[in-house]
Amino acid sequence: MREVSFQLDIAPLAHGSVLVSFGETQVICSAILETGVPGWMKFQGVQGGWLTAEYNMLPYSTLQRKPRDISRGKLDGRSSEIQRLIGRSLRAVIDLKGLGARTLWVDCDVLRADGGTRTASITGAIVAAEMAFRRFIAARKMTVSPMRQLAAGVSAGIWDGGACLDLNYHEDKDATVDFNYAMTEELNLIEVQGTGEEATFTEEEMVEMLQLGKKGIQELVAAQKKALDSFDPTANVELLTRIS
Repeated sequence: MREVSFQLDIAPLAHGSVLVSFGETQVICSAILETGVPGWMKFQGVQGGWLTAEYNMLPYSTLQRKPRDISRGKLDGRSSEIQRLIGRSLRAVIDLKGLGARTLWVDCDVLRADGGTRTASITGAIVAAEMAFRRFIAARKMTVSPMRQLAAGVSAGIWDGGACLDLNYHEDKDATVDFNYAMTEELNLIEVQGTGEEATFTEEEMVEMLQLGKKGIQELVAAQKKALDSFDPTANVELLTRIS
């Protein structure tokens, strides 16, 4: 793994927020709980709440300016695929009924991209969501956290003839095989995305990358827990008074 860090409460008005860094890759993840659920849930009589995620690369996150989606009039296909992955990863470990009649909005904005933005987003989004839940418990609007267990995301691949963990941009660009894993802290798989880049890979290489991925998830979950242990949900009194 590259060096991983979490800077908590990077967006003080969000219920939970973190600047997560995987090496030079930096993503701001925020979580906001709002009263109300999508209309289809009411129509179908579905109990509990909902969760939705959005992913965006800021124009200055890459060496060449990346135009905003709004300037093109439609969401970038890659961004759409990644935000769905983030949403699925969160819904795998969050008890939606435990949200009550609320919607959890998770926003992941890439500040700097150097490979692994989707895996960093999943890892940071989990921390931001749990921060929000702890704030609601501190405000006595929840009794227990809906987070059943933590989860994280990490990449692995075949680069320079060997299996590597947490590839940066240059490694990912030249990798012959690229995998992304989303897993729970119990190392159960949520999602696997893998492909050969004009190349093939063996079953042995696939197993080796999976083992590296598990190692990375264990390290990330340990870092998540350490960050959350330092979090004081009562520190922002003004924010607590606005929680409904």
